[in-house]
Amino acid sequence: MSIEINLPDVLAEMQAVFDRYEDALVHNKVEVLDELFWDSPTTVRYGATENLVGYAAIQAFRAGRSPAGLARTLQNTVLTTYGRDFATAQTEFVREGSTAIGRQSQTWVRFPQGWRVVAAHVSLLKP
Repeated sequence: MSIEINLPDVLAEMQAVFDRYEDALVHNKVEVLDELFWDSPTTVRYGATENLVGYAAIQAFRAGRSPAGLARTLQNTVLTTYGRDFATAQTEFVREGSTAIGRQSQTWVRFPQGWRVVAAHVSLLKP
């Protein structure tokens, strides 16, 4: 079996959805963030200070998160698509006023309703 890596049209779709996610994150568009996570009890988001298992836990975290201090700059972003319906997104980020480098990993799957995050991880490297 051969899987085509980074088909140009699929990679462009993934870039667009990744950009939409990033815009929603830094502007605290909770409804978009909720939309972009797969609504399943098996969806996981391990954050810098929290472990969230299941869409309901992720949704509750987003609803209760402060909108302050979300601006950040991305660096070393790598998007990779595998076939037409599976992708990963890896990036580093730096928040304004911090020297810590954050890391974000996402696993995306294309469902009938569109691309959704099925697993995510966020961590910080201490300076």
